[in-house]
Amino acid sequence: MTAVSSRRTVLSWAFYDWANSAFATTVMAAFFPVFFSSYWSVQNSAAEINFQLGAINSISSFVVVLLAPVFGAIADQKSSRKKFLIFFAFLGALATVNLFLVARGDWKLAALAYILGAIGFSGANIFYDALLVVVAAPGQRDWVSALGYSMGYLGGGLLFAFNIVMVSYPAFFGLRDSEQAVSISFLTVGLWWLVFTVPLALWVKEPDFGTSRFSGMQALKEGFGQLRSTFGETRKLRTVSVFLIGYWLYIDGVDTIVRMAAAYGLAIGLSQNHIIQALLLTQFVGVPAALLFGRIGQSIGPRPGILICIAIYVLATIGAAFISSGRDFFILAVTIGLVQGGIQALSRSYYAQLIPENKAAEFFGFYNMVGKFAAVLGPLLMGLVGLWTKSPRASIVAVTVLFLVGALFLMLVDEEKGREDALNI
Repeated sequence: MTAVSSRRTVLSWAFYDWANSAFATTVMAAFFPVFFSSYWSVQNSAAEINFQLGAINSISSFVVVLLAPVFGAIADQKSSRKKFLIFFAFLGALATVNLFLVARGDWKLAALAYILGAIGFSGANIFYDALLVVVAAPGQRDWVSALGYSMGYLGGGLLFAFNIVMVSYPAFFGLRDSEQAVSISFLTVGLWWLVFTVPLALWVKEPDFGTSRFSGMQALKEGFGQLRSTFGETRKLRTVSVFLIGYWLYIDGVDTIVRMAAAYGLAIGLSQNHIIQALLLTQFVGVPAALLFGRIGQSIGPRPGILICIAIYVLATIGAAFISSGRDFFILAVTIGLVQGGIQALSRSYYAQLIPENKAAEFFGFYNMVGKFAAVLGPLLMGLVGLWTKSPRASIVAVTVLFLVGALFLMLVDEEKGREDALNI
């Protein structure tokens, strides 16, 4: 398969990251958990709300874990990665728009809309990642992958910043109160997602390398059959297996830092304003940093670039145990912002080098499935260490274990054998 690498094609692909990152920042990380507690499920106790939020996130993750490799297998056989991406993107965007319409106290409808939005977000990412081998030649993939993450940080950050201003000063925008502003924020995310998916839909062309033209239940049957075959191939491709183990460990560390940073900041006495400002700062620092690591990957290779990111994460995680002020937290946010996009972008492009290009969607189904299992060990490790030591500072340092063991597995990856094996599948 010959990769298409025109500038318009690459930018159109990267703009999808700009489109869907608004959901990750404004909805997933910021407004949905808070608004769910204070508006949609306000009639329930704090314990019930925490259970509901946990169940909502678990259900959406489980559905994607279950279906990702199957849909990937179908998409590869039908040469329809782009079609699947557009389907899931529209599902996610329309579900997010519907959050704008959910009335106060209707937590069940809010939960359903969010679950569908999260499935759309994660499902589309499988096929977005798999299209990397279509839009970029092997020598360009580190840079193009980094460009996507950079666009995501910028687009998601810009809309998130606008929504924060709108929620903080609703009267300026002619709104009744901050609750109405949050509701409208969900609408802006859905529309943003829809509009900026259009360039990919128009200008990314997927080569027809599949021969099967099955449909309906036969497609699902063939997808499960292909999944079994892919799982067998993954087991034979030792290089891919070793990488995925390492990736699971260190990306678990990355996701743990992302998801637990706010709770850690509050636990050591920082204000909510400092934490929100730090989250925004991380977004915008990530824009040039992701591009920088794309160039580093092109220059010295993606694996050394990932190891540099891991080393910085280890130092930052240890340093987090000693912060005592908002300024320190901002320094930590800048440090994380420097490497977060880089480690994600280089991991994606490195994995693309190790897998068969004509089966990229199904192999990226496994990749995203592994990613969905991330942030499982880290929070548990932090919780256990925190209970044992009675210190949140000790618990954050424990996360370094995931980075160090993940780096060890990464160093065991035999790149040459991996590329050779991928050509023979």
